Amino acid sequence: MYKFGNVAVKFSSGFVCSSFENCNMAARVICSLPYEQISNQMAKLDVKTQLRANEGKPQFVLKTPKGTRDYNPKQMAIREKVFNTIINSFKRHGAETIDTPVFELKETLMGKYGEDSKLIYDLKDQGGELLSLRYDLTVPFARYLAMNKITNIKRYHIAKVYRRDNPAMTRGRYREFYQCDFDVAGQYDAMIPDAECLKIIHEILSELKLGEFQIKVNDRRILDGMFEVCGVPADKFRTICSSVDKMDKTAWEDVKKEMVAEKGLAPETADKIGEYVQLKGNSDLIDRLLKDDKLSANKAALEGLQDMRQLFVYLKLFGVEEKIAFDLSLARGLDYYTGVIYEAVLVQTQADGEAQQNDSSESAGVGSIAGGGRYDGLVGMFDPKGRKVPCVGFSVGIERIFSIVEQKVEASDQKVRTTETQVFVATAQKDLLEERMKMLADLWQSGIKAEFTYKKDPKLLNQLQYCEEAGIPLIAIIGEQELKDGVVKLRVVSTREEINVARSNLREEIKKRTCQS
Repeated sequence: MYKFGNVAVKFSSGFVCSSFENCNMAARVICSLPYEQISNQMAKLDVKTQLRANEGKPQFVLKTPKGTRDYNPKQMAIREKVFNTIINSFKRHGAETIDTPVFELKETLMGKYGEDSKLIYDLKDQGGELLSLRYDLTVPFARYLAMNKITNIKRYHIAKVYRRDNPAMTRGRYREFYQCDFDVAGQYDAMIPDAECLKIIHEILSELKLGEFQIKVNDRRILDGMFEVCGVPADKFRTICSSVDKMDKTAWEDVKKEMVAEKGLAPETADKIGEYVQLKGNSDLIDRLLKDDKLSANKAALEGLQDMRQLFVYLKLFGVEEKIAFDLSLARGLDYYTGVIYEAVLVQTQADGEAQQNDSSESAGVGSIAGGGRYDGLVGMFDPKGRKVPCVGFSVGIERIFSIVEQKVEASDQKVRTTETQVFVATAQKDLLEERMKMLADLWQSGIKAEFTYKKDPKLLNQLQYCEEAGIPLIAIIGEQELKDGVVKLRVVSTREEINVARSNLREEIKKRTCQS
């Protein structure tokens, strides 16, 4: 690098020029050096200059945090369709909605999730309050009921929750994700609201057309009675329950090994548990267990079995019994459940299994897609006087469902519209921007979804191509002749049919052709 005047000329040999009288000498030295040496020195100094220019600039990688993701317009369009299906079902059953803060006092959340409490995101101390991001929507709902002294409500709540889990994003598991909750709070006759919850799950999964599914049901009272009959110490009920809950993903022998080796359960006790938790069936299994002398002699188990038998009666009346399975291995690890519990899973067919073997990705296996149960004591934990409000509800695993729907759309090459535009206002001639804007104002005023290009004099071909790519069904084309005649040329994009429509009838024609009234 060299500069003449008061700027230094510096070489690797250490020669420095910093005044006018030395400039000529510097130039002669430069000219005497081999060309390669000059080029190498210049390259090194260019790198140093670049490094100095970058000093102070933040160096970071552009990425989303672990366990999170962005959603493009196509993905959001799919999500919105799924959300609408779920919300419509909730509203069909008379639910109203609420919202709660994204973070809660840490003490509100702790002690409610069993072994999963370690997955709660704690926030840095802010103004003397220890806060945590909400882990689910159920505990905040219980806090809301107790704080506002509400004893009866049928509500749904759709919002994001946070879990410091090891994400498996191809299977729809994230650290930040939406939950869609439906809950009934209030004192009602046994199993009636519980049956409606299962009916709604059946309704949603059927309408989403995800594939064959099954809803597994059990009861915490049956589990606790079974543990007591088998000889499990009372202080180990919850931790053994957590082990049983892994049976949908882990073989019984491995679950037994965890119970004995890690949780200190006697091997013979684990064997007795194994005789029960491997049972699956329907109302016939309930009748069989009611005849089990040891189990039916336990008060909690007997109450659970009797309620389960009544539940199946209601499920048959609702027409959903064929999709329900009584599964004694279903435990659901959350501490707050007190009665019936349930979980919906997709049933893998033989064709699905072969497809998964041919696919190296993990996207085919997504685990449970909905789950819930009865939690009669949770609200009482927050009430100063311990007043209980019986509750039952469920949560839809929206992220897992979205992964399945997105995969199906990709496999079918189905075109997904990312806008709801009904008509595009176009022109084939120049100097008609003001006329297009007048027409748009009139259409928007009438509630019609319309758009146009932001160019003053756009080419008609570009406008037509945009409508075809965006899936916009209609194009309203105006020109000088149309303005004189008081008509608009309405083009159907799919068939390329064109008709002249009187300007006064344009709104009605658009609504009729796009099924919007």
